[in-house]
Amino acid sequence: MFESVLKKNDYLRGIVENLPECPGCYQYLDKNGTIIYVGKAKVLKRRVSSYFNKEQMGKTRVLVNQIADIRYVVVDTEADALLLENNLIKNYKPRYNVLLKDDKTYPSICISNEPFPKVFKTRTIIPKAGTYFGPYSHIGMMYEILDFIKDNYAIRTCHLRLTEDDIRQGKFKPCLDYHIHRCEAPCVGKQTREEYLRDIQEIREILKGNSRGVREMLLQQMKELSENLQFEEAAAIKKRYVALEKLREKSEVVSNTIHNVDVFTIEADEKNAYINYLHVMNGVINQAFTFEYKKKIDETKEELLSLGIVEMRERYKSHSKEIIVPFDIELELQDVVFTIPQRGDKKKLLELSLMNVKQYKLDKLKQAEKLNPEQKNTRILKEIQEHLKLERIPLHIECFDNSNISGTDAVAACIVFRNGKPAKDEYRKYNIRTVVGPDDYASMKEVVHRRYTRLLEEQQELPDLIIADGGKGQMEVIREVVEDELQLHIPIAGLAKNDKHRTNELLYGFPAKKIGLKQDSALFRLLVKIQDEVHRFAITFHRDKRSKHQVASALDSIAGIGPKSKEALLKKFKSVKRIKEAEVDEIAAVIGQKKAIVLKESLK
Repeated sequence: MFESVLKKNDYLRGIVENLPECPGCYQYLDKNGTIIYVGKAKVLKRRVSSYFNKEQMGKTRVLVNQIADIRYVVVDTEADALLLENNLIKNYKPRYNVLLKDDKTYPSICISNEPFPKVFKTRTIIPKAGTYFGPYSHIGMMYEILDFIKDNYAIRTCHLRLTEDDIRQGKFKPCLDYHIHRCEAPCVGKQTREEYLRDIQEIREILKGNSRGVREMLLQQMKELSENLQFEEAAAIKKRYVALEKLREKSEVVSNTIHNVDVFTIEADEKNAYINYLHVMNGVINQAFTFEYKKKIDETKEELLSLGIVEMRERYKSHSKEIIVPFDIELELQDVVFTIPQRGDKKKLLELSLMNVKQYKLDKLKQAEKLNPEQKNTRILKEIQEHLKLERIPLHIECFDNSNISGTDAVAACIVFRNGKPAKDEYRKYNIRTVVGPDDYASMKEVVHRRYTRLLEEQQELPDLIIADGGKGQMEVIREVVEDELQLHIPIAGLAKNDKHRTNELLYGFPAKKIGLKQDSALFRLLVKIQDEVHRFAITFHRDKRSKHQVASALDSIAGIGPKSKEALLKKFKSVKRIKEAEVDEIAAVIGQKKAIVLKESLK
């Protein structure tokens, strides 16, 4: 076994050492001869060597361990390598390559290749059958365009195979569309092919995104018709011009100076990458898509974005000479300029693309969380881990709060949250034993010491995070007990309130620093929920204790009323107030006439 590994390594080392130092595409094969990974490189030898010259981690390490053979193809440029890589991935679908998850077929608008072309929507692309525009990710926008064409151009919808010879021979008859003025009946020669193709050319320019050129042409036609006193014809052209302007307003309009530009942005998490693509023509966004890629090994954002750019431009036949991107990438395309805008209209376009990709990612997340509610709690706990830079996800959180009025009936409470949910059977109540008077810090110190001394003695699980219902002072008191006295290493955070007694900041660290959180975020709502829950639990305990204390004081101070009489009275009347309101005879029925008279006199 050991000898076979050595032989394999010697074999691979021989291939790597003899790789050319030029652009190309490499393929890794397993012991069965199956392609398991395809990659591209600016310098083949340097890129492939990097897999074997250093210790790899995670999924990359698993990939390297399965490589039994290496093939490569040399090309002229890095752009050619990218295109070849893209095609090889599509053909072989290697196990360790990024997988495009979105295989949705969006509809396009087709202008058919016929003497009298038709205009229609389709999801099937047959290159020889016509010219295709799109695809359209926003289906509503596609129907807006088709409605505009139907209302403003008399284009045929029939399935007749019209030729000029058949029209001259009178083989056809006008259909209903002619009679309701939806078609000019070229089938019977009422509209010449030249006139029909003029309309088709206008439609073609609009679908290409050149609405500005069509508008200028329509304005010129209106002017000429008006000068020739052809006002009815001018009015018809004006109607088309106004409709085209309204259609343009419904599109996403940026700046008229931005023409034929691609925009790409990316968002990624541990498992997936999301790439948004916008195409802009004459200041109008006429294509907008977001695609999801499933990551297989430790691909960087730069690598994923480069792959996405080549894939999208090839798929949607983009020939834009400028590509707007959010950061620098090592990608060179012939006659293409990459722009990273810092301000202005192009920066706004980049922000719009980023907003789209973030929304797509959020929608996918919400969709997954609906199917698996536990996933949402895990995500929020991961956010806490990231914000506080914790070593592990805080699956077990504990929070403390004190409650007293002028130091009387002082109590404290500890609540436990597990996996983002309250674990009510683990809540604990504490009567303050060692503190006299209203001293919240001393009370907190006592309770925290009792809580974690008990957990240590019983060898129970310690929390991943402690939250104090208070600011820096409460945090410091907890730290003194946990770290200084008990020698424990448990992260401690604090929830501070503003002047209106509303939670407004999360504190962490020593010295404590404010952790910025959006107050409408799910994470902030969870923290407020924890704080509200510990406050509710502590207040309820304090109220119950105070109520019992007050009842006990009122009845215990009366001579002749012992514990059994008190218990019988409270069982019957429920409260001291009702005992006061009762008649002597009613009380006597419970504890006897003599005691009843003494009780009534005392309660006065």
